[in-house]
Amino acid sequence: MQVGSLLQQLDPSHLTVPHRSLPPSSALLERGEAHESAAGPCFEKAEIQRQRKKGGLLCDLFLEPDNHHLNSRSPVHGWGYFLDCMESERSKRMGNACIPLKRIAYFLCLLSALLLTEGKKPAKPKCPAVCTCTKDNALCENARSIPRTVPPDVTSLLFTSNSFDVISDDAFIGLPHLEYLFIENNNIKSISRHTFRGLKSLIHLSLANNNLQTLPKDIFKGLDSLTNVDLRGNSFNCDCKLKWLVEWLGHTNATVEDIYCEGPPEYKKRKINSLSSKDFDCIITEFAKSQDLPYQSLSIDTFSYLNDEYVVIAQPFTGKCIFLEWDHVEKTFRNYDNITGTSTVVCKPIVIETQLYVIVAQLFGGSHIYKRDSFANKFIKIQDIEILKIRKPNDIETFKIENNWYFVVADSSKAGFTTIYKWNGNGFYSHQSLHAWYRDTDVEYLEIVRTPQTLRTPHLILSSSSQRPVIYQWNKATQLFTNQTDIPNMEDVYAVKHFSVKGDVYICLTRFIGDSKVMKWGGSSFQDIQRIPSRGSMVFQPLQINNYQYAILGSDYSFTQVFNWDSEKATFVKFQELNVQAPRSFTHVSINKRNFLFASSFKGNTQIYKHVIVDLSA
Repeated sequence: MQVGSLLQQLDPSHLTVPHRSLPPSSALLERGEAHESAAGPCFEKAEIQRQRKKGGLLCDLFLEPDNHHLNSRSPVHGWGYFLDCMESERSKRMGNACIPLKRIAYFLCLLSALLLTEGKKPAKPKCPAVCTCTKDNALCENARSIPRTVPPDVTSLLFTSNSFDVISDDAFIGLPHLEYLFIENNNIKSISRHTFRGLKSLIHLSLANNNLQTLPKDIFKGLDSLTNVDLRGNSFNCDCKLKWLVEWLGHTNATVEDIYCEGPPEYKKRKINSLSSKDFDCIITEFAKSQDLPYQSLSIDTFSYLNDEYVVIAQPFTGKCIFLEWDHVEKTFRNYDNITGTSTVVCKPIVIETQLYVIVAQLFGGSHIYKRDSFANKFIKIQDIEILKIRKPNDIETFKIENNWYFVVADSSKAGFTTIYKWNGNGFYSHQSLHAWYRDTDVEYLEIVRTPQTLRTPHLILSSSSQRPVIYQWNKATQLFTNQTDIPNMEDVYAVKHFSVKGDVYICLTRFIGDSKVMKWGGSSFQDIQRIPSRGSMVFQPLQINNYQYAILGSDYSFTQVFNWDSEKATFVKFQELNVQAPRSFTHVSINKRNFLFASSFKGNTQIYKHVIVDLSA
């Protein structure tokens, strides 16, 4: 900044001071009452007081100790500028004679500050004690950490044989001209994501011969000038945390020397440069606890009605069917309505055209069919289910064959009949009784292809505590199910549930004592695929969420086990445990692109889990 320009701004007319109001400074000098300082002549305060007593106007500039204005390095250390203008009664007649001196004082203060600012130059950083520095280069050895006082003008920096093993964020901040960085032959185990932040001029980076097993994602972000990277001599573990490096190697323009995996075993000694992102399976899923419902339950079903999704839960002890809807504001499930009954075990919804019906199975008081009355906005009972056939219902399955709706009730009493009911336009009537006296505990509807046929045909599988699971096939001519065969060597099966993978049909068979099984349909019979220990299990439920196939095995004596389908091995692999007391059913509910798992509990709270997808490479 030019000082002369400031002088030009000063008004010369203000420099004229009335002599009759000012005592000559030479007189003061003759009396020895003025003194010299580094900034010029100054009056003592005593003289100022004497002038006031004489009358008139006294305006002058003097210096006093003032440590608040200048720092210790100032050439006028400890002094500040002050202007003391005092006036008596006589000064009132003199006008504003003090104003020019005020302006001079302000100008001198500003001028001094500018001179001091221009005169201060930062001290040139010295070379750290652990480094050897030249004009452009620095070599650091036996350092315990990255020094912070490396000269900012260096273009090449080398660290070798040092004792630190971690490099933190912004370790090289303040080195804008650095082009070559060598961190070689150390014992570096960890580098932070922003270690090299700010090194926009960096051309060559070497991390060779250290002990790195991984590198944080985006560690090279912002290094726009980088043309060569050397990562050789490290023990890289080629897992999902290093997937980003494989992707980066595929699109970077920098030259990267060949590097190799040290783990896991299947990738040992493989060249990282030759891997692709397809070699890494980094997407995993889990069920995370989302909500607790403070009541016990047996069966849980979901259904769509009037463009909304609902959940209905059977409560055996309160005898209610509780209907839940999704709260789009609170992002939770809330009560929608209920049907009150007695010892309710199943609440099965069925939507025919636009009308909602609910089949309520009860252990006492008979079972009934309800209709949703949209005008009254409530459920109305429209039909009783014949009590002579359905004495102790345990499961209900709904299905549609050739545009006709059916439901089947599995009866577990000694005198009951598992019975199929058909919709006739006004209600449901008994269509077929499958068999009596077998104490059926579960019924499953599925469609399979029987060799040499090519079309899928409807089938029912009945599970019973008194015989092996029985397979029934639909006869199109008679419009009835006929007994075909059973599943050999599978006594005491409590329930059978099916699922499909790539067109193949599988079933999960639940056993309370012994091993539960996974079996595959082979064209004429089911064949063993997998055995899973399942003491105390009453539910082995397969379910599909998006592209993920699961099977969930509940137990009265241990944690619930969640299995994921391994497509290569064609078996289930355990990957998670859930703490559910005495589970009886697991149901997938999908709402607003969110997926939930409802877990019923006969002894504890009903639980809701959220299906979460986790990317391990993120």
